[in-house]
Amino acid sequence: MFSFIKGIVRETEKNYITVENNGIGYQIFVANPFGFPIDEEQKVFIYTYIKEDEFSLYGFNTLEEKELFLKLISVKGVGPKLALPMFALGSVTGILDAIDRENILYLTKFPKVGEKVARQIILDLKGKLVKKENVSTTGFEEVIEALESLGYKTADIKKVLPQIDTSLKIEEQIKEALKLLLK
Repeated sequence: MFSFIKGIVRETEKNYITVENNGIGYQIFVANPFGFPIDEEQKVFIYTYIKEDEFSLYGFNTLEEKELFLKLISVKGVGPKLALPMFALGSVTGILDAIDRENILYLTKFPKVGEKVARQIILDLKGKLVKKENVSTTGFEEVIEALESLGYKTADIKKVLPQIDTSLKIEEQIKEALKLLLK
């Protein structure tokens, strides 16, 4: 399995991008291919879909999108080709709110999602999805990773991030975060 691929976007097509990494071009199906600038390095979170006649990569801008995608495809009747377009027309927050509030109308606006599938999504996922706090983690990826490896919960880490000076070196940011977490 792949967690993510970091490489240069070489091509964007109607429903996929091609990311070059170490001389290999990976075709990755994404919800909005034109959101990935050509000839720029990007980190794409990956879901590997393997079936007897198919081996496909599905990509996402954020880990939250990937996690929600995984939850959606666990629902009976929802596969990757049905779940991926939901991210082109809706946001993670919007989809989570629709499930939480049992908003069938919102869910049926997505291609190929009828009332029956929308009801199944709500039935299977309501109450099982947790909304992430809207704390920007940009620039703190390594700090979060280090603290998680030490056993701290992501929610606790995100609470102290706004108090950390971004101009510090990574090591100093981790020390500062540890001090805040121990209070």
